[in-house]
Amino acid sequence: MDTLARRYTLIGPDGTRYSSPTKGTLGGYRKERRYGRLDCKAARRALATGRGYEQQRVFFADEATAIAAGYRPCSVCMPAEYAAWKARGGK
Repeated sequence: MDTLARRYTLIGPDGTRYSSPTKGTLGGYRKERRYGRLDCKAARRALATGRGYEQQRVFFADEATAIAAGYRPCSVCMPAEYAAWKARGGK
């Protein structure tokens, strides 16, 4: 039996990293402070380019945590959430 459980590095509401036994449900891009679904087409394209996107990739337990950490929704994979963010004055 393997005694070392898999750990995942997530971002908390205060923006700091922490170790979790549970995978994040959303991915983010630290450089542009944006979050989205793990299967986002835009993120997959960016990862495929090999230009360092993966070094700026972060993960969140949930949407509330991503918002609290100061990230905005992705316009590609979360268009309704992005539109609501823009309507609230997001820039």
